[in-house]
Amino acid sequence: MSRESPLCLFLILLPVISPIGLASAQQREIDFAELDRVALAELQETKTPGAAMAVISGDRVIFAKGLGEANVETGVPVTVDALFHIGSVTKMFTAAALVILSEEGKIKLDAPIGNYVKGLSPKLAQITAHQLLSQTSGLKDVPGDYGLHEETALGDFVRSLKDEDLLIDKGQAFSYSNVGFALAGYVIEQASGKPYADQMNESLFKPLGMRRTTLRPTEAITYPLVTGHTAQGQAAPTVVRPLADDTRLWPAGYIFTTLQDLWRFVIAVMNGGKLEGRQILPPAVSARLLSPNVDIPTNVFVNGKYAYGFFAHDYYGMRMFEHGGLLPGYSSEVRLLPEQRIGVIILNNKDGVRLNKTFAKAFELMLPSLKVPAAAAQPKSPLTISEREMTRYAGTYVNRWPIEILVRDDKLFFKQGGAELPVTKIGESRFCVTPLGAPQAQEFLIVSAADGKPAYLQMFLWIFKRVEPRNKSVATR
Repeated sequence: MSRESPLCLFLILLPVISPIGLASAQQREIDFAELDRVALAELQETKTPGAAMAVISGDRVIFAKGLGEANVETGVPVTVDALFHIGSVTKMFTAAALVILSEEGKIKLDAPIGNYVKGLSPKLAQITAHQLLSQTSGLKDVPGDYGLHEETALGDFVRSLKDEDLLIDKGQAFSYSNVGFALAGYVIEQASGKPYADQMNESLFKPLGMRRTTLRPTEAITYPLVTGHTAQGQAAPTVVRPLADDTRLWPAGYIFTTLQDLWRFVIAVMNGGKLEGRQILPPAVSARLLSPNVDIPTNVFVNGKYAYGFFAHDYYGMRMFEHGGLLPGYSSEVRLLPEQRIGVIILNNKDGVRLNKTFAKAFELMLPSLKVPAAAAQPKSPLTISEREMTRYAGTYVNRWPIEILVRDDKLFFKQGGAELPVTKIGESRFCVTPLGAPQAQEFLIVSAADGKPAYLQMFLWIFKRVEPRNKSVATR
């Protein structure tokens, strides 16, 4: 979940190097004092009041700590057993619950969801649970954060969706959709016969011993709760009021959990469903959540793919699985190296903050022979764009945000929000723009239909459907 424009959502891209030798963290002493120093410095640098972080090796937590303040108005410290709002990290839980229902024989992941959910529009009824969880449903995305509070709103929202809310045909390509995960959550309701929040408790929270984890704000406030904060520019962080809530999208991003509850889930996922020597989750949960399904063809990640509730990408010759979450006042992230059986979790209480330096230091300590490559990837050579090609691509493309491709003075421009940027062609139907202040160029594709006309633009994590060819006289003003 995020209120940010996609031009503001830049991820640090990690270069690929050859595999490295790994030393087992369980066979040596690690001094985490340096991780403490880096984390505290990054909290200060980003004006983030507090954070909770954990490092996992194998099937146990080898470092866990709360840092800073849970609330700038009270000065209460962050602890490992205080609740955070974790945003889209919720998606891995929704995925796990659906896999469990499939293991119980209550659904089939590759069957049309119309078999389990009645009243859907014809095309939506044909989408499968697998397509929802792998972000290949073709559904649009929508803003969240604040909305309805009645739990019946989830079903009402899902039944309000129409065939027109599909940007492309199901199974065709990756496009991140909170709507798709809302629909997955409603499949959980219908297949289990219980409200989504209750079934999550039965399938996951109780078996895993996640004692404080909940989706219900009225339950969350009965426990110590880390307060969310925001800040503009160099201003001091202030408390976010009211707390974000939108029951339509609970399955996409609204779990409250503690660091110590969350690490129990992460350990089980990373260890074939086992926790504290017992088989808590079906092994299929780990297999599904950590099996990439679909390519992410943009340069958001290096060799990026999407699994179930996890992004997969290359990390210094290894394969990392991760997912972050953003809600007003909160940021969260889980990053795993399953083959090395290493995981890092960081939860913090300021929106839009990813503590990347702290993550990097944690993995550096766990992998002492990790080496940063000396040379960055070379920029791709620009190609010529013909006038005919520019005219064909010009138009409006929509999803959660509108994007315009403009032709002016015999040049192609990309317009999103208030930014209008020159476009460089770098390959067949592949382009890039470089937003001001961005660490590198952002690539996008324009994919054409069988008739040769542009069907959609793919950029960041989304597909944007072509909806309105621009009049040439306007586009070339």
